[in-house]
Amino acid sequence: MKFQRLIAAFVFVIASAALPVLAQTKPAPAQPAAQSNAPVPDTKIALIYSEAFLDSKIGISRFNVLMGTLTRELKPKTDELQQLEQKITQLTDELNKTQGAPVDPKSVQTKTETLEAMKKDYQRKGEDAQALYTKRRGEIFQPLQDEIGKALEVYAKAHNINVIIDGSQVPVVYAADAIDITRAFIIDFNSKNPATAAVTAPK
Repeated sequence: MKFQRLIAAFVFVIASAALPVLAQTKPAPAQPAAQSNAPVPDTKIALIYSEAFLDSKIGISRFNVLMGTLTRELKPKTDELQQLEQKITQLTDELNKTQGAPVDPKSVQTKTETLEAMKKDYQRKGEDAQALYTKRRGEIFQPLQDEIGKALEVYAKAHNINVIIDGSQVPVVYAADAIDITRAFIIDFNSKNPATAAVTAPK
């Protein structure tokens, strides 16, 4: 599962008086350097790879807890689909074996109709399960996504970072290792947010 399906790109620009405006409707006329008294901003940029948040060993521990919760909730649906799939496979094999063999046409017709009904039921239940998964995934993970977003902003301000770019969302041609804060942020977040989750039960 890709992290971009769970969380939006984290690209933060921390506002400060020293940070210049990046876009204007009309460019301001250039002033001679000798006549300008504006301070030159000391902009600090950091890089983070949000896909690492989902790593089961070194990622954000609460993601694993929440994923386990989601998996347990959907297990009955998953088991039901697996059992239905096995029945479809078994019945399909039975019908394949009847080809060219002396069999009762009515029996074959009944099994064929049963197979088609099972396939339709499987498709319908599969779509329902996917819809439930999408709904519950959003409900379960959204609070954590919001917390991570706020924590990144706090982290950036605490370390005098003006901009954080998510390398998992934005192609990066080159970046020095020194500006990669992924591991440092994960450690900081995990230390302040124990691996426990309050999850709303499905209605």
